Amino acid sequence: RVVAGDVHPVRRSRGYAPLPVRLPVEVAPVLAVGGELKNTCAVAVGRVAWVGQHVGDMEHLATLEAFQRTAVNLQRMYRVAPQVVAVDGHPKYLTRRWALEHHRDLSVEVQHHHAHVAALMAEHGVTRAIGVAFDGTGYGLGDDGAPELWGGEVLVAGFDGFERAAHLCPFPLPGGDAGVRNPCRAAVAALLAAGAQPVGLPCAEACEDVELAVVSRQVERDVGCVPTTSMGRLFDVVSSILGVRHRITYEAQAAIELEALAAAAVPDGPTVLFAVEDGVIDQTPLLLALAEAVRGGTPAGPLALAFHRAVAQAIRDAVAMVVARDPGVAALPVGLTGGVFQNALLTGLARDALEADGRTVLTHRVVPANDGGIALGQAVVAGVARRSYDTAIEGSR
Repeated sequence: RVVAGDVHPVRRSRGYAPLPVRLPVEVAPVLAVGGELKNTCAVAVGRVAWVGQHVGDMEHLATLEAFQRTAVNLQRMYRVAPQVVAVDGHPKYLTRRWALEHHRDLSVEVQHHHAHVAALMAEHGVTRAIGVAFDGTGYGLGDDGAPELWGGEVLVAGFDGFERAAHLCPFPLPGGDAGVRNPCRAAVAALLAAGAQPVGLPCAEACEDVELAVVSRQVERDVGCVPTTSMGRLFDVVSSILGVRHRITYEAQAAIELEALAAAAVPDGPTVLFAVEDGVIDQTPLLLALAEAVRGGTPAGPLALAFHRAVAQAIRDAVAMVVARDPGVAALPVGLTGGVFQNALLTGLARDALEADGRTVLTHRVVPANDGGIALGQAVVAGVARRSYDTAIEGSR
């Protein structure tokens, strides 16, 4: 996809895979098995990595078999005998289960959003960055150590680790995957969590009476809801609040339609904002303002554009907050990664906002911003860790 004159890959396939990616660091021989959606796998050794072709979503036996063939072929083709196998932290990913079954003693977890940021750093040849990783789903742990669905993360990262410097305020996703397929349910839950009543809004009107009652009870009793910090899910929420899309039939449909509506809107429109403080990007004031505007009769188009602008401003404010807290990271480039940044409008707005503050902005050119790129990041993170371990062992002898 072309964004402001730059080509951003959506899928790395013929003509690109498996062209080598030159790395800024040395890595031990590694196999990275990628994620669950838009899967690719990768091998790396020394200062070069090879990312395989698009395999697909790991929901069918045929896809899993194609993944296994690709992983084996990459190792044979480039004569990489892995000393470490990189896996995602999500316990239910089939790629992870495959790795643990075949390479349990070699398997190392790489956090999903760290892998996103590491992939972007690797393709740009940098070793440290402030990474804005916005996507739909990634396994993480909350402040209390409980599992969360991350996806609205600002990380200060190197290949050897990361700090979660800021994140979207957690909100409830009712029914997990059911909430993803039904943005109207997610919107009702997010509004209730923000202290707003959804009655009379398009999202509530799109729900059956029983759905509305069940979601309300789920949020009230904190039962059957998965806490998420996902910016991708927030796009779904806003799409339904504005009456754009309430049920989806393909991945990211609500967000895609919201972007299209925003791109066609007249630039002069309302302003809505997140509250960014204490490491949290809080969507509460934004959701309240959008709900009030919809009730007041403001058309969906200008509000969709206002939301995109608000996300870009939140990125700018979050990065400024991170730098103010730790001036030592002020000179680091800022990377935009994760599937949300396949949104051309948002990527352009965010880049402009960051560059206005004098930041160097990195976007994907070699691997996709979506999960099709995380195998590269997994490979470098795990490969660096194994090489550091081997060096330490050698030094102790």
